[in-house]
Amino acid sequence: MPFRRFKSVLAFLLVLLLSPSLLADELNSANTAWILTSTALVLFMTIPGLSLFYAGLVRSKNTLSVLMQCFAICCGASIVWFAVGYSLAFSDGGSVNSFVGGLSKAFFAGINEDTLSGDLPETLFAMFQMTFAIITPALIVGAFAERAKFSSMFLFSMLWLILVYAPVCHWVWGGGWLGHEFDEAGNLINLGALDFAGGIVVHITAGVAALVAALVIGNRKGYGKTPMPPHSLPMTVTGAGMLWVGWFGFNAGSALAANGDAAMAMLVTHISAAAGSLAWMTIEWIRYGKPSVLGIVTGMVAGLGTITPASGFVGPGGALIIGLSAGIVCYYATQIIKNKLKIDDSLDVFPVHGVGGILGTILVAFFASDAIGLFSGQGYVSAGVGAGSQLFVQLKGIVSTVVYTAVISWVLLKVIDKLMGLRVTEEQEIEGLDVALHGERAYEN
Repeated sequence: MPFRRFKSVLAFLLVLLLSPSLLADELNSANTAWILTSTALVLFMTIPGLSLFYAGLVRSKNTLSVLMQCFAICCGASIVWFAVGYSLAFSDGGSVNSFVGGLSKAFFAGINEDTLSGDLPETLFAMFQMTFAIITPALIVGAFAERAKFSSMFLFSMLWLILVYAPVCHWVWGGGWLGHEFDEAGNLINLGALDFAGGIVVHITAGVAALVAALVIGNRKGYGKTPMPPHSLPMTVTGAGMLWVGWFGFNAGSALAANGDAAMAMLVTHISAAAGSLAWMTIEWIRYGKPSVLGIVTGMVAGLGTITPASGFVGPGGALIIGLSAGIVCYYATQIIKNKLKIDDSLDVFPVHGVGGILGTILVAFFASDAIGLFSGQGYVSAGVGAGSQLFVQLKGIVSTVVYTAVISWVLLKVIDKLMGLRVTEEQEIEGLDVALHGERAYEN
């Protein structure tokens, strides 16, 4: 009997040694390696990906100003996230826990090389989330390119990160009121919004803020009368390629593990991007007789943004429909914003990211189902949680995020405008922001 007990204990210890995942609070090296890689990929999306994508779309006299804005936001957002952003998003907020976190993790208090978040180092989780906090305000830059003061843009971006991004991030991912949560046994305990990698947190917040900023700051001088074509499509295509590759870290990394969920998220991300590109290109080809380079890369971004909230929940068939829908819907949204409403969202942030984020957040309620044949997803919407119920929650998340983001962004812009002005002078705008604000030129004549 004692020998049999000894063998049982020995077998149990061997299982624990060979299966670290069975140990509580045990670091997983494979997951850690993948999220280290994903973190670098998401940072790569902003600098250089988004920076080059945007810089190629503006006129040559404003090239450096856009590069400068993206780079400065990367630096500033990193410090703000370290100081208070991460804590507001991912710590316990006490009595206001459902709305925003507290300051218990300000300046990464209590976080060291041994602190874990799940089976990842918390330093890595915080850094991974930092890269999301960097790219979100950087996306907004495209709405007021070529006419905003650098100082005002920078102050707005930092305050917006604290007052808009961190709370919404907490709502969805930090234990707040919009979260979709399961217990350890896999049972649904809170029917919240499905947002795998940032349709609500990143794309809707950035898109809505961009639209508000474009309205508050006003159109560029000569908008609608003077042609303002991109000055370097090769630069834009280069940035677009970097965004596409980096987006794998964005979506597949959001699985927070090196597993089948991450692999599926990567696959559906790629399919949606390809479908969005081809849909946008085809529409332009039919309408104008020629497929444009700008169209195909913009369709790619639309496909990527739209699949983002759904990427961990849908299958390849659903991703194909989501990508095609993204290319079509975002194309016509762009036409309405620019040609009918005459709003100068310079680089189409709202119609591509905002509308794409909204569309993907709606469609995930259907394609996450495990009962629609070829188009089935991962079963997050199934017999126990109907598509109608999930759609209602998704719409609740969309409406609340749109309203909150619009109000806070408008107040911030108005206050900053009153204090220091948002817009450069007419003379500076004509001269170009590179020389007027930074004393440098991207190109020598």
